[in-house]
Amino acid sequence: MAAMASLYLKNPAPLSHSFAQPTKTHFAPPLTLRLRHGPASKTKYPTRISASLINPDGGKLIELFVEKSEKDSKVEQALGLPKIRLSKIDLQWVHVLSEGWASPLKGFMRESEFLQTLHFNSLRLENGSVANMSVPIVLAIDDAQKGRVGSSTSVALVDDEDSLVAILSDIEIYKHNKEERIARTWGTTAPGLPYVEETISRAGNWLIGGDLEVLEPIKYNDGLDRFRLSPAQLRNEFEKRNADAVFAFQLRNPVHNGHALLMTDTRRRLLEMGYKNPILLLHPLGGYTKADDVPLLWRMRQHEKVLEDGVLDPETTVVSIFPSPMHYAGPTEVQWHAKARINAGANFYIVGRDPAGMSHPLEKRDLYDADHGKKVLSMAPGLERLNILPFKVAAYDKTQSKMAFFDPSRPQDFLFISGTKMRTLAKNRENPPDGFMCPGGWKVLVEYYDSLNLVENAKQRSSMQIMGRCRYGFFPPFFIQKLLVLLHRGCDNKVDGLGEEVAVVAMVVGWDVVVASVMLEMV
Repeated sequence: MAAMASLYLKNPAPLSHSFAQPTKTHFAPPLTLRLRHGPASKTKYPTRISASLINPDGGKLIELFVEKSEKDSKVEQALGLPKIRLSKIDLQWVHVLSEGWASPLKGFMRESEFLQTLHFNSLRLENGSVANMSVPIVLAIDDAQKGRVGSSTSVALVDDEDSLVAILSDIEIYKHNKEERIARTWGTTAPGLPYVEETISRAGNWLIGGDLEVLEPIKYNDGLDRFRLSPAQLRNEFEKRNADAVFAFQLRNPVHNGHALLMTDTRRRLLEMGYKNPILLLHPLGGYTKADDVPLLWRMRQHEKVLEDGVLDPETTVVSIFPSPMHYAGPTEVQWHAKARINAGANFYIVGRDPAGMSHPLEKRDLYDADHGKKVLSMAPGLERLNILPFKVAAYDKTQSKMAFFDPSRPQDFLFISGTKMRTLAKNRENPPDGFMCPGGWKVLVEYYDSLNLVENAKQRSSMQIMGRCRYGFFPPFFIQKLLVLLHRGCDNKVDGLGEEVAVVAMVVGWDVVVASVMLEMV
């Protein structure tokens, strides 16, 4: 769904910033796979054109990296501190905080910031102004970890390999009221919320907040780090391109031609308003997403094809990865998505039908009203400087064989291709109507679902092989059960660091099966 209807204009503010352009499409050389709708608002606002980059929240971009001259002393300090091991999603939040996406936050939230976020969706700053903050950015610990922290005023944060990531100082530990957090963030405590089940349900009963000092920029070594531009780097890129407006489009799905129609039409409208060089920030979400979303690596490959095929203009488009995890919290979360883009320099934010929404986990309906996201954004505290761009619905126009804005006077001419329908076509290797998605982009999507089928078949074969060996007495049943579990969860490590137990699986079922399983984990 994609199409523009009207612009909620508050304080347009043009831009300027940038990074080196590796290729004409602003993607690096082709990626290689590694293992390891809503009606438009009719409200009109006066248009004001200005020519400077929008200021970050709080007036200054807050980066939380340790100065190089202090790194050795910080490492030495950390040796004597209690350790808290970060989960994969915790590390993503460290990434978000360290680069200033959540400015003016200076670390994981203390209780006062947590409560303001839950109850007001904003933070009151020292000067009396308000900054939007709609999702809690917190670090949970359990009773044992709390006990180890004891009376210490600082803790060392380490990754899953015990490597030092950061120091959290001047800490405050407070109760983690999970039910209140879930109810306030999602508007429901129904079971089945993906982020809740992944991160909150099994988390500790305490939250620890404090000032964050990060030793090095977070890297994932997945071939995509070159696309993970910080707010400061994005501002530099916009300046290099002499942008006088930046309009951000967040997505966690492949780009079809309806999305492209929206983005190109937005630029046309901004030019009509008097801007000379509006730049699109195509900003796919790169943190945690639920299991049935297309993984980031495949989405980035698909976005690359969209630019290569000329669906979007590479000269007026910057493609970068937004490191935040996904909550699927609808109107609450979309405020976070918009606020973070202010810190990256965007003064226009495109919002569509049911942003950051999902189906109800128990009932056959959407969890949120499809129009509430854009309505909330137009009223949200702390987002007054951001111009919200809501859009009409786009659908496949059978008379023109392309995606077009839906015309209610001739509904029989339009075909709505849902995300579910798109996934079904790709899984079955069927082609969508010509003009729905560029051929190169569709090919990537089909390849992704082909890879899933390959891995699933490999898993089934390996399970049968293991059980067959068990029947012939090669291994005792308890060992077979352990191998089956390892096959599904034992390939979290990088390929060059496969654990000893995974090597045992490889000896039993063959390296081809292990590689296939690792491929599933990596994509």
